[in-house]
Amino acid sequence: MAGSRNRSNNLVVPQATAALQQLKVEAAQQLGVQIPQDGYYGNYTSRETGSLGGYITKRLVQLAEQQLSGK
Repeated sequence: MAGSRNRSNNLVVPQATAALQQLKVEAAQQLGVQIPQDGYYGNYTSRETGSLGGYITKRLVQLAEQQLSGK
């Protein structure tokens, strides 16, 4: 299982793939978590992957709020 070949979650807007990948990279840098080159997160702790997911979700909510408020 490497990369996005076996993804169970499909994007509603496939064109957002690059932006979401960039957000993941920014989140990892912010949290000091190294993104695996092969895309396999099996060697990471739940804390590491959970912190990435939580940070990304928080950032997506912020972006949506800004867009909805017209900023």
